[in-house]
Amino acid sequence: MGSVSIWHWIVVGIIVMLLFGRGKVSDLMGDVAKGIKSFKKGMADDEPVTPPASTEPAKPLTDHTVSATPQPAPHEHKTV
Repeated sequence: MGSVSIWHWIVVGIIVMLLFGRGKVSDLMGDVAKGIKSFKKGMADDEPVTPPASTEPAKPLTDHTVSATPQPAPHEHKTV
């Protein structure tokens, strides 16, 4: 008891064939095979996509700095 032999698998296979019929099992196996092929094709199509090259010349960087803390506008006065 506890060991699974080839005879157990044969009995299980016969029961599955009787319950579902031969056509449904073969259709199921065909669908599994199509899914595996589709998955492999999707994995093969995973190529890195490069953005298209821009035809505009690069714009020069401006000398603006960004501060992490908001600075009050020059016309605002702080009252304490």
